[in-house]
Amino acid sequence: MKHIKNYYVTPAMTGVVLCGGLTSCSDDDDIDTEVVNGTQEALDAACKQWKIARADWEKSEAFLFGAADEYSIDPHTDTWPVDQAALANVLRDNSIMSDIENKVKQLNCGLLGYHGIEYVLFREGKARDISQFTDLEYKYVCAVAKDLYQATCVLQTTWDGSKSGNRYNETVNYLKSHTSLNDDGDVTDGTLSYKNFGEGFKTTPSEDYESNLDATIQIIEGARDIISEVAGSKIGLPWSGQDNSYIESPYAYNSIIDFYDNIAGCKNALYGQFDATSPTENSLLYFCLNSDNTTLKSQAQKVQTTLDDALSKINNMKAPFALNYTDSSVKTAIDALNVPANSPSASAGQLKVTTTAGGMKILSITSAHADRHFCLILTDATGRTLGRHQFSGSVAAIPMPQYSGILILHVEGNQGFRATIKTR
Repeated sequence: MKHIKNYYVTPAMTGVVLCGGLTSCSDDDDIDTEVVNGTQEALDAACKQWKIARADWEKSEAFLFGAADEYSIDPHTDTWPVDQAALANVLRDNSIMSDIENKVKQLNCGLLGYHGIEYVLFREGKARDISQFTDLEYKYVCAVAKDLYQATCVLQTTWDGSKSGNRYNETVNYLKSHTSLNDDGDVTDGTLSYKNFGEGFKTTPSEDYESNLDATIQIIEGARDIISEVAGSKIGLPWSGQDNSYIESPYAYNSIIDFYDNIAGCKNALYGQFDATSPTENSLLYFCLNSDNTTLKSQAQKVQTTLDDALSKINNMKAPFALNYTDSSVKTAIDALNVPANSPSASAGQLKVTTTAGGMKILSITSAHADRHFCLILTDATGRTLGRHQFSGSVAAIPMPQYSGILILHVEGNQGFRATIKTR
């Protein structure tokens, strides 16, 4: 029987490494319910550290391009809602649990990452009762936490170019063991390789960016994308009634903090520094604010006031969001975040297609403006994001995830597009 030990969290985007007991995830009689011998204090500390790591992750989501996109790190580590039925099945499957540290790499992303850990640590915004924790759940959460830690090591080292040290070694292990991930964040056939995204971002022209302007546009698009997701999906889907199960961090009652940190992350990106209170000299916003172009300066000032207003409105939402997602304060926050319909960054069009479990493949997409970046976002009928691809010019042969139901392709940042769809 395991004892709950200390839980460790490294800062920024390096995840959570847990060594401790787990909460009971099922009441089924055929699940091993042997409890873990540990202390409530250790569990409380683990929950506190989860929130610290969670905040750093959410502030990074304005940068869901580069490494995050290439390795599908976001869906692999931050998918919700948790697939509770599948998790119960995993816990009762001895062939998986007997080798969970290795088998965790093959589990679907609805069981992994921050929310897989959250589900077994929290209920109703509080740490679970230690007396409910089982040995199997302890093993499970440790394996999920290690997988999360390795994924965030990949994100960090491939951005900063590290090729030595423990985190680089963890990156290599992750890339070897996970082979390839699809847009859902699940393991597929193929190989993953190390790439220095930071170097290509800072030094242009590069494989990913033709110029410094391209890289700058990427920062703007990253911020815009997460703002749209917060307003339209994270807050909007539950509030509108389209999907009231689509609530982020519902067990820890951390939703509003997640939303706030997402927008704070946009501010960080534009201000040029983590938790900056004013634009740094090398930041995009500083450049705009000090421009001789009065229109550009005015727009930058508008961005500042809009971000601050949105953060204030989110902070004033009635908590917890999981119980109050229809409150009037929610609509106020959505309105503060929404991009006007006539904005250049508003969605320029969408194409609805039907697919079977066999999946689809986009044979080609042609941009109406070959010199501009645009973003293709794949969602289901409720608006839930299933995949995101950044392009400029035209592209070909983009694989779509296997999915049964309606898929909607949204194209942002461009005033026209053509797509050819073919069943695989």
